[in-house]
Amino acid sequence: MAEPKKLYIKTYGCQMNVYDSERMVEAMGGQGYETVETPDDADMILLNTCHIREKAAEKVYSELGRFKHLKAENPELKIGVAGCVAQAEGEEIIRRQPLVDIVVGPQSYHRLPEMEAKARGGERALDTDFPEEDKFEKLKARPRAQRGPTAFLTVQEGCDKFCAFCVVPYTRGAEVSRPVDRVLQEARDLVDRGVREITLLGQNVNAYHGEGAGGAWSLARLIWALNDVDGLERIRFTTSHPNDMTDDLIAAHGECEKLMPYLHLPVQSGSDKILKRMNRSHDRDSYLRLIERIRAARPDILISGDFIVGFPEETEQDFRDTMDLIEQVKYGQAFSFKYSTRPGTPAAERAQVDADEASDRLQRLQALITKQQREIQDSMVGKTVNVLFEKEGRLPGQMVGKSDYLHAVHVTGDGILRGDVRPVTIVQSGPNSLAGRLTQG
Repeated sequence: MAEPKKLYIKTYGCQMNVYDSERMVEAMGGQGYETVETPDDADMILLNTCHIREKAAEKVYSELGRFKHLKAENPELKIGVAGCVAQAEGEEIIRRQPLVDIVVGPQSYHRLPEMEAKARGGERALDTDFPEEDKFEKLKARPRAQRGPTAFLTVQEGCDKFCAFCVVPYTRGAEVSRPVDRVLQEARDLVDRGVREITLLGQNVNAYHGEGAGGAWSLARLIWALNDVDGLERIRFTTSHPNDMTDDLIAAHGECEKLMPYLHLPVQSGSDKILKRMNRSHDRDSYLRLIERIRAARPDILISGDFIVGFPEETEQDFRDTMDLIEQVKYGQAFSFKYSTRPGTPAAERAQVDADEASDRLQRLQALITKQQREIQDSMVGKTVNVLFEKEGRLPGQMVGKSDYLHAVHVTGDGILRGDVRPVTIVQSGPNSLAGRLTQG
């Protein structure tokens, strides 16, 4: 029997890239590869890249440079770049970095085995098309190995919103939703392999419109179908757009037993002027009214958000409008970034905010978010929450998991197994986690 070949894959960016990396591992597993933790003795190295962060392409080239000695030691080593930087840079990567054998975009990774075979034959393989065939269907056969208690499941890809700062419509393409039956089958397969919590993924996941019985289904209808899957304990979804928070999805937060009380709903700015310049298609007031409706349906829901500070033409008053919105919403979690240009996007051509001023605003915003996050965590002390335990902690007998509200919770006690969902009374709040004890009775 032939020795398995070794695959090292490094994943950057969003949860969807994590999901895509898992599928690439599965695809290459069919070609005799098994994953390794370091690139040192790999037969193939894959970088699954993200184009969201500042200077993303340059960071990829820098990472590739670190593999030069490995290629010199092992000329048979194949190096590939996948994901959104691959989609955006394409032929430039091939031209600029002779180490690279394979460049594959996020819509074409089901073709990776064929591209690897070409590379083994001495060709350099490039595929950044938006193919008509369903990549998920092409990779539908999954190995039966056990999984951890949580998993991502991509149900929607692409974006039609064209926010002025974002490259996703150009790297992931137009909005496409997977058919209902395939999503449900994959969910059941994951549950059979030990998964207890599924997070539905999409660039605009609440724009889901997959074909099912009777026509296109909304995300809410899909969630209700998943609610009936035996063995599935929890459902989450990310990332949402405010314009796609439909009435049935809001209602599901208050009525669907397995849908967790956590919602990531990016607003990006609290200034109507900046929101318009961002092409966000919602305004401050509509967002705040939406939050009110969601909290009316599920009063204990934890709201998470995204913010960009220092967007072109942002004034101090625009920034104060954002801070005021944060004060009103009271976020349990948030991701915040200083604006950086993305070539090819409309905002890249506009007058930029002074970098030092943008950095100062980011620090002030993050300080406010941290304060709110800590206040909400502190308010959990004395309450009982359900915790899905995922792994062993750092201390003897300690297990770590996530609460309904996605807080990290650590508990020391006997008889806790990975995958258990147990009621826990919170006894202490730390900077980034909660401590609890198993609730008796």
